[in-house]
Amino acid sequence: MDAVFKMEHAVFNYRVVGIWIHNGHILVHRDVNDQEQWSLPGGRVQIGEDSAASLVREFQEELGTDIRASRLLFSTENFFTFDGKKFHEIGFYYEVENDDTSLFGGEPFHGPEGERLIYQWVPVHELADFPLKPDFLREALQLPADQPRHVVVRDS
Repeated sequence: MDAVFKMEHAVFNYRVVGIWIHNGHILVHRDVNDQEQWSLPGGRVQIGEDSAASLVREFQEELGTDIRASRLLFSTENFFTFDGKKFHEIGFYYEVENDDTSLFGGEPFHGPEGERLIYQWVPVHELADFPLKPDFLREALQLPADQPRHVVVRDS
């Protein structure tokens, strides 16, 4: 059971996110029906599951690959509106590592879950003008991270 609490006009969500950078490119994804914004891959944490284990599970489910959640880079409190509902999302953003090079390439692709999500590798140096959400990531991912940062995001 996912750690999400849905009400009539609001949602509380506990999400874990993978920051996978390879050869100066970062893996992003979006819903195929959403042409406006991209996010980093991840998903909801299940009740009783720690966040790093959840991230490993999500990458296996969505991409069919085994990753290592190497270190926590950001914890977030993200407040936004989506599809007419107010979201309060707690997120843990981990740097991830993987030795599988089969997913690296220039063309967008789908994972084994089907065509609901589309993935793409984007050059990190192009993030300033890329529609990545939450907004803070476009700048934060350009800077070295020597310790985890806590970020509060409103209306991203």
